[in-house]
Amino acid sequence: MNHRMEAVGNAYSGDNICPICHIAATSLGEHIRNAHGEEEFRRAVLEAKAGGMSDPEIGSRFGITFKQLEKFITETYGINISALEKPKKIKHWAPKDFREETATVWSFKQRGNWVTHDGKYRGNWSPYIPRNLILKYSKPGDVVLDYFVGGGTTAVEAKLLGRRCIARDINPACIGLTSGNLDFRLPETFLGELSTCEPEVLVGDARDLSDLSNNSIDLICAHPPYAGIISYSSKVEGDLLKLGIEEFLQEIQKVAKESYRVLKPGRKCAILIGDTRQ
Repeated sequence: MNHRMEAVGNAYSGDNICPICHIAATSLGEHIRNAHGEEEFRRAVLEAKAGGMSDPEIGSRFGITFKQLEKFITETYGINISALEKPKKIKHWAPKDFREETATVWSFKQRGNWVTHDGKYRGNWSPYIPRNLILKYSKPGDVVLDYFVGGGTTAVEAKLLGRRCIARDINPACIGLTSGNLDFRLPETFLGELSTCEPEVLVGDARDLSDLSNNSIDLICAHPPYAGIISYSSKVEGDLLKLGIEEFLQEIQKVAKESYRVLKPGRKCAILIGDTRQ
């Protein structure tokens, strides 16, 4: 493995040197496919990505489209992520100069990079959104439910703000990513009077919340898939993103019914969903 990564490093220099046989090729991608096979081609692409090569450079060097690169990543790792790297070092425990939103239209110039937040899980929502929702519509110790947890944005914010969180996703790889993003210990000086509440992170289907009691949730805070616009996962049985528009709407109705059942009377359900264009 060390030898292979060194060879990929040589390819970064600008020469189309094959990372496998070290032969210069006019078309690197075509050479690897013809000489070494599709599996070695995929491996070389993913190692270039893991080594820090940009998406445009990968496309140019290996002759693949962005959609093909996304497909490689999703099929290999089980989730659609933009960066193959180790968890980042925490530099900030809260957003700088944060002010709670007071208008009816929210707009955030910055993506948000405090604690373990980043944008590597494609389609995740800005952490400013669940932070505002949690502060507005819950109090410390309340139960926040996110049944499309993805990379764990809501769960991280609930932990930071002293709320209990139930985090679910139908994709086991997302649960692994969420658990990794929650793997931090808050400093005592940050907590103040708040108590640390470790989120409950489990694989689960948003259409079936039968393990949750009626009227047991204080706030639902979720970001469903975009009816197939973004491919979040690969080969996950029951994944809503693989459905057509009409069937997607029918299944989302089941999510809505379960949401209404578990939510306490008078409490809030906040859903962010993107447009679908045809």
